[in-house]
Amino acid sequence: MSKNSKSGDPKQYDAIVIGTGITGGWAAKELCENGLKTLVLERGRMVEHVKDYPTMFKDPWDFDYRGFVSKEDRKRQEKQARTGYTTSEDSKHWFVDDVEHPYSETKRFDWIRGYHVGGRSITWARMSFRWSEMDFEANKKDGHGVDWPIRYKDLVPWYEKVEQFVGISGKAEGLSQLPDSIFIPPIELNCVEKEFQKGVADNYNDRQIINGRTANLTAGEVRDGRASCQYRDRCIRGCPFGAYFSSNSSTLPAAQKTGNMTLIPDTIVHEIIYDEDKKVAKGVRIIDAKTKEKKEYFSKIIFLCASAIPSTSILLQSKSKRFPNGLGNDSGELGHNLMDHHFKVGATAVYDGHKEDYYKGRKPAGYFVPRFRNLNKESKQKNFVRGYGMQGSAGRINWVRSVGKMSYGEQLKEELLKPGDWKIGIECFGECLPYHKNKMTLDYSKLDKWGLPTVDFDCEYKENEFEMRKDAEKQAVEMLNKSGFKDVRGYNNPCYPGNGIHEMGTARMGKDPKTSVLNKFNQIHTVPNVYVTDGACMASSASQNPSLTYMALTARAVDHAVKEFKKNNNVIDG
Repeated sequence: MSKNSKSGDPKQYDAIVIGTGITGGWAAKELCENGLKTLVLERGRMVEHVKDYPTMFKDPWDFDYRGFVSKEDRKRQEKQARTGYTTSEDSKHWFVDDVEHPYSETKRFDWIRGYHVGGRSITWARMSFRWSEMDFEANKKDGHGVDWPIRYKDLVPWYEKVEQFVGISGKAEGLSQLPDSIFIPPIELNCVEKEFQKGVADNYNDRQIINGRTANLTAGEVRDGRASCQYRDRCIRGCPFGAYFSSNSSTLPAAQKTGNMTLIPDTIVHEIIYDEDKKVAKGVRIIDAKTKEKKEYFSKIIFLCASAIPSTSILLQSKSKRFPNGLGNDSGELGHNLMDHHFKVGATAVYDGHKEDYYKGRKPAGYFVPRFRNLNKESKQKNFVRGYGMQGSAGRINWVRSVGKMSYGEQLKEELLKPGDWKIGIECFGECLPYHKNKMTLDYSKLDKWGLPTVDFDCEYKENEFEMRKDAEKQAVEMLNKSGFKDVRGYNNPCYPGNGIHEMGTARMGKDPKTSVLNKFNQIHTVPNVYVTDGACMASSASQNPSLTYMALTARAVDHAVKEFKKNNNVIDG
């Protein structure tokens, strides 16, 4: 994929897409394939599929520090290093420099960012689940947040469209709380994961172990230049085979193929320009990330897909006489209702069996336990609402088990060549409620190197999440014990918002412009030619990973935008 922009580019386009991650890639693909001349702007550097994956084939001995980062690098990614995502040489280049991109924390927030073409679609965990009717109804039923303006049935055709293009590995299970996708063959469970599956089936009627559902092509599947998974489990480095879905391997090449896309990296969008007379947005103001030159680009449609926090930052900076507190912020909800999944709670254990069984490769998916709390009267909990899913995997302990042992010589070498015991882990991923007080704001007293305000976070998990975590640990321990595992140990480690990398909710959808920012088609209520389809649009977080829903919402929103564009040549109808 190459940059299509030419010197002397026209500044007027049919559409502008801000961001190139999961949603930006989909917006670009759909707009371009529908014939719209589309400008795609990315604040970070250019990354071309395969060409710009520097560590994709490296082994541990190929790195300067055997995989560990230097002290100097760690200091430049100090906040992100506390999460563990930037402490490896094989992937640290996908995450931003904290020194160049500072932010503040009224309460701790682990903001993990990747500023480059493709964004976090290169590093995502690829877990792909549909949301259910229950998830879209939850706010209305229990009174937290505002009611979603859509329901599951509204997204079904768009889930299907996305799944057919992406390729979701998994099995149909017929569960109401976790609707089935259009699947390609699953990544199979290994022998010990199957023991856990059987143990849970034998001891519980209200829960089950299923195959993980991931955006990895399997079993000879091919998609326009993408090959099937090689089971290297080096996904975070960038996949040269295109086996997992990313903007770089999939949607952006599809957009480029049309000839309708102009992609410009190193371009920081900081403001959407509002036309006071026509009452629509007419373009964007940008700063060249390298030269700091300022420019303006114009279009009839704008898709804001920079991810929840950057998208909301742009809206808050987009001030005018009509919108003194940020574009579309009549409700005052812009920046509020910040959510992220909580995790780092569950259990580990050892399996005393299958000593003769081993495996080849490093499969990039394990098992999943769909939500089983607060589904009906029988599963209703007294101490918390909503619920959690669980995910995990099993594997054999490697040679590091012998580090520090008082042994040496030939016997030690022989022992190190033998596979260790089977170990299994199970971890909760829980829903966070949409609290108005959980928010991000802009700090104009602390500017970045481009003179733009920095972000401050005031966000925390509350009693409902903490009670959910207690139950999750208890259930994880019990499930492993009942399934015959040994040395079962529960854990409930500190977890802070941001670490789940599922920021949501800062420009939520809703039915009422007085309590929400976006309508049922992801349009800003009062500026209908601006669409926001990344995590900012979410009115609740559910317990499932959200990326598949982001993609479906984006495809649906583009369909609406294109129809309005072709009908009016200007998107002004909500």
